[in-house]
Amino acid sequence: MKRRTLLSTLAITLSLTFISPFALKTQAAEKSSAPSVAAKAAITIDYETGEIIYAKDVDAKKYPASTTKLMTSLLFAENKTKNDTIDYTEEAKKQPAYSLNTNMQPIPVGGTMTADDVMKALLLYSANDSAYMIADAVGGDSKGFADMMNKKAQELNMKDTHFVTPNGLHDEDHYTTAYDLSTLGKAAYHNDWVREIMGTDKATITINKTATFNVENRNENLGKDGCIGGKTGYTQQAGRCLVALYERNGRKIIGVVLDSTKDEHSTQVFKDMKSIIDYSYDATQKTLLKAGSEVGKVSLDYKAFKFFGPKKTLEVPVTLDKDVTAYSNYVNDKEGKVTINTEGKDAWSLASNKATKLSFSVREYKADYTGSVNVKLTQLLKANIVLYVITLVGIVVILTLVYLIATARKRSRRRRRRY
Repeated sequence: MKRRTLLSTLAITLSLTFISPFALKTQAAEKSSAPSVAAKAAITIDYETGEIIYAKDVDAKKYPASTTKLMTSLLFAENKTKNDTIDYTEEAKKQPAYSLNTNMQPIPVGGTMTADDVMKALLLYSANDSAYMIADAVGGDSKGFADMMNKKAQELNMKDTHFVTPNGLHDEDHYTTAYDLSTLGKAAYHNDWVREIMGTDKATITINKTATFNVENRNENLGKDGCIGGKTGYTQQAGRCLVALYERNGRKIIGVVLDSTKDEHSTQVFKDMKSIIDYSYDATQKTLLKAGSEVGKVSLDYKAFKFFGPKKTLEVPVTLDKDVTAYSNYVNDKEGKVTINTEGKDAWSLASNKATKLSFSVREYKADYTGSVNVKLTQLLKANIVLYVITLVGIVVILTLVYLIATARKRSRRRRRRY
């Protein structure tokens, strides 16, 4: 039977009280240096690692408005190709302003556009009717498409999101969070077609094979300070919203700003985004736990004589080999946890080589560390000294008995030979 430790993996949540000497210090630094924004909720994350850098009410449920169209575009890209023909439907024609039919030219039901032009209308102009063209083409109707949206949200682990419409027009049951939107923004940008259109400043689209119109990206930050893509949103209930992706010196960061202001014409949402992005590129990680700190205890199963004997359990502390660092924000301080992995090692092997694997994680972010399991050979021997003494005495007694019996037999054989 394979020998395993009793607890091969131990996860310990680093609560504020546990790391208070460090957390209080880093929180103080956060208050003095983190930007103050008008947005009710905002977040930045590292595109590659998923680490949260800036956080403000990241799990508060908010209305996403037209940032919803990131999900619509992702499903569109996964189910259609650029040259596909997309029909203009009755549901599309019912959509209000900021639609092709209302703001550009009347489009008859049954009119057509290429899928690529529909994608441009969706992400650049944010046309409300283009979202319903997509919903009907991909999901059969808007309800079927909403089911697809929610299924995709589950696949992306967007736990606090629920979609009702493909364009984000207000519905009480249509909501998300800044954190979930950052996840969606990353997934959308990862798609080649969506990424291309998100980063397009201006384009020309053709409606019903005859009329052409110029459309511009509504993301005013695009092309400035490293902004390489994004999607805006607004309803009176949601306020001004923005999802944007930046790249500076080869490093990508995703930003989300929700409910910046209720003023449709305000540019504060773009200022908020610039503030949290500038802060995030300048931010440095802070020490949460110093090298040598105890991060928990592990219970190790072992056999008294290493390979045999009664099974025993020993609880020993684990310490860090180097500092654990993370960006200073309330999510990292509250949810950061260290996981200790001693799989495949027992107390005897750890007594001779104390190194073990550790990891620090917060949601999707994970960083590997090493630690030391503080178990000593003398500790194991001392814990079993009584058993060893009893065993030694038993061996001596057995050997003595064997010797006495053997001696007695020799004497008996000698007497028989003489007789």
